[in-house]
Amino acid sequence: MQTYYYVLASQRFLTEEEPLEEVLRERTRHYQEQEKEIDFWLIKQPAFLEAPEMAEIKKKCPQPAAAIVSTNPQFITWLKLRLEFVAMGEFNAPSDTIPQPLASLATAS
Repeated sequence: MQTYYYVLASQRFLTEEEPLEEVLRERTRHYQEQEKEIDFWLIKQPAFLEAPEMAEIKKKCPQPAAAIVSTNPQFITWLKLRLEFVAMGEFNAPSDTIPQPLASLATAS
């Protein structure tokens, strides 16, 4: 089982109000230069929020939500400091309640 760390906010906040695209593009470039495998993902309407243990955090986050999920806790801590108005947490997966940690409930448009 893997521990996943995340920052969570409304989808509008993360994708429209914050310069997130620039941050993720810079991080991707840095990883490529270091020949490091990508360990972070932007997930719109993350399915992990449907797990019973996530009910409280889901209630507190405006919907539709979006999350940046990573296996790197330092990156998520940095994002929390950078973005400020986001929730931060972690979960273990795959599990009975979170079988696919990177799954999205968003429908393709």
